[in-house]
Amino acid sequence: MNADTNEKRIRKREGSKRLINLGLVGLCIGLEIGVFAYYWETYFKLNLVMELRNLYSKATFAQITLYAVILLFLSATYGGMRLGYQKNAEIVFSQVLSTVMADMVLYLQLSLMARQLFVPKVFFIMFGVQVLIVIAYVNVANRLYRHLFPPRKLLLIHGDRPYQELCDKFESRSDKYVVTKRLSVKLGYEKLCKEIMDAYDSNECNAVVLGDISVQDRGPLLKFCYGKSIRVYLLPKITDVILTGAEELHVFDTPLLLTREYSLTVEQCFFKRMIDILGSLILIVPAAPIMLITAIVIKLYDGGPVLYKQVRCTKDQREFYIMKFRSMRTDAEKDGVARLASKNDDRITPVGRFIRKCRIDELPQLFNILKGDMSFIGPRPERPEIIAQYLEVMPEFALRMKVKAGLAGFAQIYGKYNTTPYDKLKLDLTYIQNYSIWMDLKLMLLTIKILFWPDSTEGVEAEQVTALKTQQAERNKK
Repeated sequence: MNADTNEKRIRKREGSKRLINLGLVGLCIGLEIGVFAYYWETYFKLNLVMELRNLYSKATFAQITLYAVILLFLSATYGGMRLGYQKNAEIVFSQVLSTVMADMVLYLQLSLMARQLFVPKVFFIMFGVQVLIVIAYVNVANRLYRHLFPPRKLLLIHGDRPYQELCDKFESRSDKYVVTKRLSVKLGYEKLCKEIMDAYDSNECNAVVLGDISVQDRGPLLKFCYGKSIRVYLLPKITDVILTGAEELHVFDTPLLLTREYSLTVEQCFFKRMIDILGSLILIVPAAPIMLITAIVIKLYDGGPVLYKQVRCTKDQREFYIMKFRSMRTDAEKDGVARLASKNDDRITPVGRFIRKCRIDELPQLFNILKGDMSFIGPRPERPEIIAQYLEVMPEFALRMKVKAGLAGFAQIYGKYNTTPYDKLKLDLTYIQNYSIWMDLKLMLLTIKILFWPDSTEGVEAEQVTALKTQQAERNKK
């Protein structure tokens, strides 16, 4: 099979893949909207107050359209129907969460229109039907999608550094990727290009992964693959992440990229602070009873202090005291050594394990946000001694302190508790370099999801250290 024929076949496959994905997603959401339309026609509109009954025809169209827009928006935000990209359990969870929130919005709206609690029993029945549809449909649709589009076969080009961790990441999603060939960058440019084309033409591989190799080796290979229309996955360097937020300038006939010396504009800082003040004031009120009960339970368990105050660093490495509900024993760090919580950490009390799982231990930080030490969204604040360890081997760590620390951040939403420090740094820099008010609002919505998704609450593995080691420092210099 020649290169042109293979390229046309892959393009056709990718086009079909996109259409089938959209069709499957549209059908599932359409079924959910159809369930709402049925219950609207059968139950909901009949319970509206008399003065609204002459608006039936207009109200029906408006309500179904409004529900459809809300459900589509939430599904897109939470990735509820990313068939082929997420695991079945996560797709079901995300879509059910989207449905819960869409139903709650419509329920509140209809209750206000009806001037009373609006047939709650029927709403629960409707939600139950929608959940059953989502569970059944996602499992069938995802299985069909993966049958039609098997895992992408990858050719990994690696350097001298260990690459098994990267292979393990791909193997954890064997439904989507499979590494079928590994080549060392030491083979040289000409040999690698020949190997890539041979694997591509024989359909042994249909994408290339440029692993942790130097920029000098990566550049020519990337241009070669781009010229041959071969899909490439690569691990970004810190400089790559910084450039994602660069501004294009067209002041003369040469393309120019601008990276600014400051991270947020004056307007962005103002609106971000307003969101923090209003949001913290609004959330403190409903959170107050939960915080009171939590404080009582912690005190009754071992008689120790309720709150845990610790020095952390925010923007420009300014120190402040972060507040949390205490989840560990009072002698958790009696040896004076700062370290992250690990899986099955015996320092965590039974009460602490529960409040950490539910993220209740983070609630006192609403007062840190109101005070101005933190923001709702931003890189998580680290302890000064841990920052010092990071900076010894990873000087770029200081870049994440160009903005105020946050209750949740890019690294918490798109990573895990045990994501490596270097990867967390790249995630946090992605947020800083691409900041917008809309991104903050989107990440706040996504924070609701991670509150209930277990992957983001895992502790670090026993063998994972707090700061990077020498081999990682060497990586960062490239």
